[in-house]
Amino acid sequence: MTLPAVLQRPLTVPVIASPLFLASGPELVLAQCRAGVVGSFPALNARPAELLSDWLDELKETLAASPNAAPFAVNQIVHRSNNRLEQDMQVIVDHQVPIVITSLGARPEINEAVHSYGGIVLHDITTNRFAHKAIEKGADGLIAVAAGAGGHAGSQSPLALVREIREWFDGPLALSGAITHGQSILAAQAMGADFAYIGSAFLATKESNAPEPQKQLIYESSAEDIVYSNLFTGVHGNYLRGSISASGLDPDNLAQSSPSAMSFASGDGNTKAWRDIWGSGQGIATITGKVTTQELVDRLKREYDLAREELALVLSA
Repeated sequence: MTLPAVLQRPLTVPVIASPLFLASGPELVLAQCRAGVVGSFPALNARPAELLSDWLDELKETLAASPNAAPFAVNQIVHRSNNRLEQDMQVIVDHQVPIVITSLGARPEINEAVHSYGGIVLHDITTNRFAHKAIEKGADGLIAVAAGAGGHAGSQSPLALVREIREWFDGPLALSGAITHGQSILAAQAMGADFAYIGSAFLATKESNAPEPQKQLIYESSAEDIVYSNLFTGVHGNYLRGSISASGLDPDNLAQSSPSAMSFASGDGNTKAWRDIWGSGQGIATITGKVTTQELVDRLKREYDLAREELALVLSA
């Protein structure tokens, strides 16, 4: 299997930073790309919509002056209620964004628009069935959002999900789910993924637009502080227990919701879900204090290299 040219560029570690709703902006994406990992942000984070073009101009101009920087990606929510989708897609095509990450729906016309200028589409999925649908509709690669991932996430073990996908698909594959350590990046590759897809660790960096109380709660929490629920958006996701309690709800007795409750019609989504009730993955125990994006990537690189060395010793014994 050969990766598309844009994904063949050398990275510091094989990582794609996931788009963080409300928290990812040009400052974080630039820091990610300069540190040597693929940076990304949701198109809906640019508000008003006209700001998207300005953000893309800034990213392209700045990264053009940094020849060793990694490429960047823009996330498009393809859910039917996103009334900015067509407008934002035109901006993406005009700026020839190299990588587009699509979520909550797979549509051939979106993939065709990105392919028209030579870009690629990575589609996030939670099951093998959705993976088949994404590729059938023209996506170039997949992001397997397994159990433990922050925000909207699946419930399947990464061991099962990656193996099922690799039985029939040999294209680009990233794995998401509680990856905050270099050893976990290597484990994702050992399972069959090409890249680790990391969100929560970047959420807590200095360049992230996440509010300080959210970052502090991440530093103080671990896997047992993550609650899996569909109440807040209609789609199951992982959230910080402390933020649920602070909103006056009982994390252990949450009602069920319906997928019809999810709406991106105004570009805000369900603001309560992301502004007051904070998404996070299960791997946050290793995130213990605020660091820059460069410092985070440097740590991941050290851990990844050490894990490779230790594994080589085990295999040679």
